[in-house]
Amino acid sequence: MIPATHKEKAAEIIKDLLFLVAGSLIYAVSVNVFTAPNRIAPGGVTGMSIMINYIFHWPIGVLSLLLNIPIFIWAIVEIGYKLVGKTMVATVFVSVAIDLTAMIIPKYHGDHMLAAIFGGILEGIGLSLVFMRGGTTGGTDMIARLLGRHFRNVSMGKLMLSVDMTVVITSAVVYHSLESALYAVIAIFVSTKLIDTVLYGTDIGTGKLLFIMSEQNDAIAQDILTDMDRGVTVLKSRGAYSGREGEVLLCAVRRYEVFKVKDIVLSYDKNAFMIIGDAGEISGEGFRQVKPDDKTLKELFAKAKNK
Repeated sequence: MIPATHKEKAAEIIKDLLFLVAGSLIYAVSVNVFTAPNRIAPGGVTGMSIMINYIFHWPIGVLSLLLNIPIFIWAIVEIGYKLVGKTMVATVFVSVAIDLTAMIIPKYHGDHMLAAIFGGILEGIGLSLVFMRGGTTGGTDMIARLLGRHFRNVSMGKLMLSVDMTVVITSAVVYHSLESALYAVIAIFVSTKLIDTVLYGTDIGTGKLLFIMSEQNDAIAQDILTDMDRGVTVLKSRGAYSGREGEVLLCAVRRYEVFKVKDIVLSYDKNAFMIIGDAGEISGEGFRQVKPDDKTLKELFAKAKNK
């Protein structure tokens, strides 16, 4: 008889594979049907691969995998192989899916605006499925995370935008068309908004709240701080039954980052105790920012009335 824990692990692995396969195929359709045939390079390593394919006609999937190899080596040196594992697997799935589907699905040659919008929608859905299982497709996300370790004063969002915009600007030169770059910006905008909606709901201030109790709290907290660029709060605790003093780690993350935190915790302590709950609203650094000088419509009307 198979132990329950083994069944649970097998179920999680199967779920990971299903999400990766589905996400990879949808992403591949975005590339092969909409963006690549219409000379739209929507940022990241895939965007670079699309441009090289335009010049030399080399397979996009193979190019994407080759361009990601030095990024993976850099990541393994900087943050270790454990946290890069799922990203490597996801990248292989996406690369294979792109080259396989390129041979069997028709390409859309038509309105570039429609290509940018629907390419962005499918890209967003595909990446969301991959992100849901704690993986990424390398490229922009991985580069931004690695650069963030050396440029602490620059946010992850700005670093990712910088990488994507570099590729977009390059596409204007490669395609000799400013319009191609502008359509790429539209595709990036649509995919980003869709990812936010799928992963975080319509309110991007929501997320997950984790309470972690382990004998390896110090090491776990350090990895969350350095590898995920997320804050961790150490809470003093005392067991009601044992009376033993201890510490509890409190961490707020995006929904898709829960799997990354779990991977870190379990890599140090297989018996760690974790409580994962929904956070209806999170505001502050790394989440939704609320400026102190923001005014509600009611406040603005009241101010205008008093003048």
